[in-house]
Amino acid sequence: MSESLSITASAVDPGLLQLPWSTGLGEWPSNHIVALPKGISRHLVRFANLSGRVVAIKETTEEMARREYDMLGNLDRLAAPCVDRIAVIAGRTDASGRPLPAALVTAHLKFSLPYRALFTQVLRPHTATRLVDALAVLLVRLHNVGFYWGDVSLSNTLFRRDAGEFAAYLVDAETGELHGHRLSPGQRAHDLDIARTNIAGEIMDLEAGGRLEGGVDAIAIADGLVSSYHSLWGALTDKESFAVDESWRITERVHRLNALGFDIGEMSIRTASDGTQVSIQPKVVDAGHHQRRLLRLTGLDVEENQARRLLNDLDEFRARVSRLGADEEMVAHEWLTRVFEPIVMAIPWDLRAKLEPAEVFHQVLEHRWYMSQARGRSVPLAEVVSSYIDDVLRHRRDEATVMGPPTDTMSLATVSDADAPATGEVPTTDTDSVDWRDLV
Repeated sequence: MSESLSITASAVDPGLLQLPWSTGLGEWPSNHIVALPKGISRHLVRFANLSGRVVAIKETTEEMARREYDMLGNLDRLAAPCVDRIAVIAGRTDASGRPLPAALVTAHLKFSLPYRALFTQVLRPHTATRLVDALAVLLVRLHNVGFYWGDVSLSNTLFRRDAGEFAAYLVDAETGELHGHRLSPGQRAHDLDIARTNIAGEIMDLEAGGRLEGGVDAIAIADGLVSSYHSLWGALTDKESFAVDESWRITERVHRLNALGFDIGEMSIRTASDGTQVSIQPKVVDAGHHQRRLLRLTGLDVEENQARRLLNDLDEFRARVSRLGADEEMVAHEWLTRVFEPIVMAIPWDLRAKLEPAEVFHQVLEHRWYMSQARGRSVPLAEVVSSYIDDVLRHRRDEATVMGPPTDTMSLATVSDADAPATGEVPTTDTDSVDWRDLV
């Protein structure tokens, strides 16, 4: 190891010293490399095993590595959805003393995949729509804290399952700029124009590779992101005026934003001089309304849509056991111990890397609905869980990080493009012929 090696990190992991920094990243031995799908990048990026966890390592210039390291730290302090930074490695040289590129080390986001790994044969319109909708939410959240991305694309984003939808995370902040205020309309429009161009190009690239279902319009998908963005941005920031005797519309606006998953930290309210009109405008909007409520009630830290689904089940449980007048925290604890935890604990150990617990719970509820519809009657939960484990979960690939066997390549099965049957029955699939990533 070079004596000039420099490691910058908020908390240095001793395992960093054991990685072969004196070797170019492209030549690292397979015992250090982890097989995970990755997106397209202008830099060499590889996944490695660091002290029992997976990290992403990107070779770049020292200046860019330090800049992105600082940017990710600032975004984390603003609670923006992004990968966690770990370290910058500078001063690298090979055995002959020749300089090697600096490296940025970030944590791999568990249960996440780049967009290309979310399907193995073809991209269907509905999946594409959900991806760009998730990216639109991410872009709104970033713009709201004053972050200009400068290279918005599906390739620079990681996606995690979120109760039938996706949650998006920024994975490349190299071109970003953080301003101390909400972005101007021109800055936001420029980011949107970049997003539209990049996404259209990425979808067309899939089309050229024969991985686009007939009827999928790349331009329409890219335009869909712009439309989703404007709709959400308007809901969060538009000024609204109404008659003074319609004050209930203030509560309605708050509830509407809560339904979108946002909380209002501050609201500007002004009345006309003659007392006939009231104007309101949200000042500070924070994402994660349902996440925070579920975390407060149960201690479960999950994605926003997952939290919404779990809270709905909690509320149904409260009504079902006639606890409407009971303390909310007490009912939440009862639901956690009587409903949520038994389902999660019923999953065999060898299947627990398939999906996050909250996603398993959501899918069990979905499976119960399909089974009940098919049979025309309510199906006991114990029977539902058993059916879900045997007929669905066992046939999925692990979504959590799998660190062995160490290898440089990763094979993806070719799969059928069939959706679930119209009968609502969940199909039993063969693990060698069907890949869960084509069923999203």
